[in-house]
Amino acid sequence: MRMNPYITYQLFIELKNETTLSIGKLGEFYFPAGLYIYTGSAKQNFEARIQRHLSKDKKLRWHIDYLLDSPQAFVRSVERFVESECKINQLTDGQILIEKFGATDCHAGCGSHLKYIS
Repeated sequence: MRMNPYITYQLFIELKNETTLSIGKLGEFYFPAGLYIYTGSAKQNFEARIQRHLSKDKKLRWHIDYLLDSPQAFVRSVERFVESECKINQLTDGQILIEKFGATDCHAGCGSHLKYIS
């Protein structure tokens, strides 16, 4: 059995219309319409994690779950990487709209693992 070399993924998320969402313990935030990139990782069950994100039928657990639960949001595409989550995130252009989104346990100074593109 071949090991999956990927540990990091990026979800390219389109938000069709602007919306305000409650993001777990982070609070309520305004999201402009447009393209977002979320960078995440999974050391085990990598593909299952991605499939969970793509599913609309799930318990809201992580910050990204709250955004993806919006009827305005859909995942356009997914990219996979062998490099670390923070390295990929830091190489990704975009604007941070919500500090600590998906990065409450980040020690690399990312600020957020969700970036607004346009």
